[in-house]
Amino acid sequence: MGKCSGRCTLVAFCCLQLVAALQRQIFDFLGYQWAPILANFLHIMAVILGIFGTVQYRSRYLILYAAWLVLWVGWNAFIICFYLEVGQLSQAPLPPRTGTSS
Repeated sequence: MGKCSGRCTLVAFCCLQLVAALQRQIFDFLGYQWAPILANFLHIMAVILGIFGTVQYRSRYLILYAAWLVLWVGWNAFIICFYLEVGQLSQAPLPPRTGTSS
C-alpha cells in the first residue's frame, strides 16, 4: 500500500474540484444565467492555478487558491442560507413604496 503525501492529497482534491466544476459548468450552459457560468469559470481557473502551484511548489499560487477557496465556500454558504431563508434572508419581494410616510 502506498503512502500519499500532503502534496499528492492536495492535487487529488483539486482534481475532484475541477471535475465537479466542469460538470456544474456544463449544466449552467443549459440555462440562461451568465453569472453562474462566469463564477464557475473563475473557480476552474483558480483550481488550475492551485494544481499548478502544488506541482511546481509556487507558494503565491497556493495562497491565491486558498483565498479563493475561502471566498467560494463563503459564497456557497450564503446561497444555501438564502434559499433556506435563514435569519433575515428572504426571497419574498419587498412591498412597493408609495412615497408617503405613514
